Formats: sequence, structure tokens, C-alpha cells
Amino acid sequence: MSDALAHIRGVEAYLDRLSGRAQERLPEHQWRMLLDTLGLGIEQAMQHIGRTRPDPATFAEWVIATAGPPDAARVARYHAALDGAPLPPVTAERLAAIDAMPPVLEAADLAHWDEHGFVILRAAIDPALAHDTATLVWRIVGATPTDPESWYGKSHNGIMVQHFQSPQQDAIRRSPRIHKAFAQLWGAADLWMNTDRLGFNPPARGEWKFAGQPLHWDDSLTRPIPFGTQGILYLTDTATEQGALRLIPGFHHKLDAWLDSLGDRDPRLVDLTAQAVPIAANAGDLIIWRSDLPHGATTNHGRAPRLVQYMAMYPPTPIVERDWL
Repeated sequence: MSDALAHIRGVEAYLDRLSGRAQERLPEHQWRMLLDTLGLGIEQAMQHIGRTRPDPATFAEWVIATAGPPDAARVARYHAALDGAPLPPVTAERLAAIDAMPPVLEAADLAHWDEHGFVILRAAIDPALAHDTATLVWRIVGATPTDPESWYGKSHNGIMVQHFQSPQQDAIRRSPRIHKAFAQLWGAADLWMNTDRLGFNPPARGEWKFAGQPLHWDDSLTRPIPFGTQGILYLTDTATEQGALRLIPGFHHKLDAWLDSLGDRDPRLVDLTAQAVPIAANAGDLIIWRSDLPHGATTNHGRAPRLVQYMAMYPPTPIVERDWL
């Protein structure tokens, strides 16, 4: 079989770098868009390439078997972004429709965002889609809502469910309400949706040792810290004690002063738990937070698992490379 991805720029360079065949790497904004063009999760692609060291044709076969043939409009948009060219007409029309939508975040929501650094988009998706996606999660983990013993039978990298491709997940990623919310926060509709995974966090019990994640940042703390957003969509009603996302509201306002106060201490080793707040929300609600807020999952002390889908949107602009701190 010939390389079905040969027309997509950067594929071979990305393969060669991860396979150890070359030292040069693609710029971060390019490989992120490349993976989302292909419909692949970052960890999913890295693990497959690292394990199999595929050549371009073999990799193309795996991509198509895993995520389907790349969408032509998405490929055209990717190449236009790399070239600084105008958006393809299909993409321009879709983004114009997002711009023309009424706001989904009201003035009070945006004020809350400015003050606290997070916001909840209520009813981000249709209840039926939330239900169908939750059903997918149950099926993947091999469990049923009415049988608590089944909740603990399968490990998925802690609470992460390493599943990236499904009609349900894709439908959520295409949600105009979700896109509009991110567009309001970024001030632009020209954003890319990442290809992220699902989550399943059952209640704690003797043999289930998940104790929550330490508060953390998923980006470098080397300054200046660029603006970024992250999101988690609850697929079932989630109370504060049910493994809810926790974060420190408003920490972005004092992050610089806090970092200055640490001296030589590692900021990632400072315990900020006492300041964290768990965020409850309903099935179909999306929590979006600033990437510079400390955040993490909590231990589930409720009576039912927490089911979620992770997501983020980002602009197609070059990323300034920074040392990791």
C-alpha cells in the first residue's frame, strides 16, 4: 500500500523524530495541528510510534484504521495555517457561523472568568449525547452502572480511559456551543479542537487506591506564561465529593507574585491543597479553566463513578518555546 498520508506535510518529519531517525523536531504548533488533523491523541500517537517505529506507509495504514481517512477540509485548513494563507472557504464559512452565533457565555459568566479563571458552560451538549457518551465509557471499561463490583475490573492509566476516536466524542468536539464558548474566551473563532480522551473515576474503596491528583500545571511555569485553556465535560451529574475537578479560583492573579516569593523552591512541590475548590456540575456541563490555574482530580467519595471527556481548543499560531519549570 502506498503512503496515503504523503500529501500531508510534516508526517514523515514527525515520524522520524519520534522513531529516533532524526533529531530535528517539528514546531509544537505544527505537530499539535498535525495530530488533530489526523484525529489522533498526542499520547496515543507517541506510544504507537515509539512501540512500532513505523515507516510512513505502515503509519498511514494505522492512522486510517484508527481514525479513518483524514478529512480533506481539515487537511486544507492545516496547510493554510502553516502557510499563513486565507482559510479554505468551507472552514471560513463554518467559523463565520460561530462568530455570528449569540453568546453562550453571558456577561456574568465572563466576569466570573476574569475573576476566578474558570467558567461553567451549562448544557454544553444535548442530554442525549451526554448519555450516549457515558454509555460508551461504561462499555469501554466493561462495567455497568448498577453493578458496583464491575467498576473496578479494568485499569485505564489511573482514571484516564485511553480512547480517542468515536462518533460520540467527535460529535462533542464539533459542538457549536462549545466552540462558541472557547471563541468568546479567546476572542477569536479560528481555534483548533484537540483530540483528547475519556475518564472514569469510581468511588474509592480498599483495593482502589486513586487518591486524587496533586494540584499541578500542564504547562511550563517559565515566564511569561502564555494564555491557554483546558476543559472537562461531565457526562453524568457530578457532586463535589464525586471525584470532581478541583482548582484554585483566581490564582492567575497572584501567580507571578507567588512564583517570585518562592526563591529557589520548586513550585511544583509546594502544597496548595488547602486553597483548592472542587467544582460540581451536571451531565453535559463543560468546565473551562485557564491553563495557569493549579488543578487536579479529586478522590471520589461519592456513590457513583465520575465519567468525563477532556478537551481543549487553541489557536493555530506559533508557540514560543520555553524551558520547562
